[in-house]
Amino acid sequence: MSEIEQEIRRRIEADGPMPMSRYMALCADHYYATRDPFGARGDFITAPEVSQMFGELIGLWAAAVWRLMGAPAEIALVELGPGRGTLIADALRAAKTVPEFRAALRLHLVEASGALATRQETLLADAGVPIAWHTRVEELPEGPSIVIANEFVDALPIDQWVRTEAGWHERRIGLRDGHLVSGLHPVPLPGLPPAEAGAVLERRDVAPLRAVAARLAAHGGAALVVDYGYAQTGFGDTLQALQNHRPVDFLETPGEADLTAHVDFAALAAAVAAAGVRVHGPVRQGEFLRRLGIEARAARLRQGKDDKTKAVVDAALARLTARAPGMGDLFKALAFSAPDLATLPGFDEPRP
Repeated sequence: MSEIEQEIRRRIEADGPMPMSRYMALCADHYYATRDPFGARGDFITAPEVSQMFGELIGLWAAAVWRLMGAPAEIALVELGPGRGTLIADALRAAKTVPEFRAALRLHLVEASGALATRQETLLADAGVPIAWHTRVEELPEGPSIVIANEFVDALPIDQWVRTEAGWHERRIGLRDGHLVSGLHPVPLPGLPPAEAGAVLERRDVAPLRAVAARLAAHGGAALVVDYGYAQTGFGDTLQALQNHRPVDFLETPGEADLTAHVDFAALAAAVAAAGVRVHGPVRQGEFLRRLGIEARAARLRQGKDDKTKAVVDAALARLTARAPGMGDLFKALAFSAPDLATLPGFDEPRP
């Protein structure tokens, strides 16, 4: 039995069944502190690992936003949960095409995992821009900023409620016959929306994004969130655990699998809008990337290359932009900005 499972069991024995969000937070702290979960040898692959095109377009998006902000002499480029640093490395390479923007950059990476921060530091050793690491959004310096959060929100813990004939009951993690199990709190919770018996409601605390929104409202700038989820609030159990790219029982090996849940973009938009920012989107990832020019970028990457390389580029393009059930539909892009930024690249063109 792992150390983190022993700790979870101790807490349940001492305090009783724990909320789903507490269980997920404990598992995530252990998971990200003890491994590199990305890529073919990890548990999952993110868009920056699929192709350099993704990070490059995000870098050019940031440069365009900087221009819309009036090209301030210094701008904080922030990434929340940078993983290996692949996205930001590709973004910085693309930023070389806008020398004035690159000269203004001050890179800030918000990373709670020491192991991943070390990977990022190695990859970005020759980045050529000032870099600072932080463990929380609240540690970021004041001033205008452009914030990137790719597959960050889905990993924030959720709580779940299940509708029974007696009402809504919170799902909690407890012990039964020596095993970790999920069960329902016996006291129903009033005030939740009407639904049929068996419905599952998920909610998450998006405190880091609310903090970002408050900073943008006060100091200027914009944030881009790319993640998988649904545009309108609904019901359903979307919690999933991945280990070695395969679904597993989320209670089977605590802290050894990636735990995520779909992002409720409507709820996220409402949460950040309350801080006084302007919300843009969401739009489907495939459409967002097309508006940023991914097809033209793919064409350039194919020029003069052999058939094998061309096929790799084509496969990556298809994977990033494909309609349902592909990433192009499942993943959405949402942005929020200081009120003076009325439009943002990729969001304000007419939708199909």
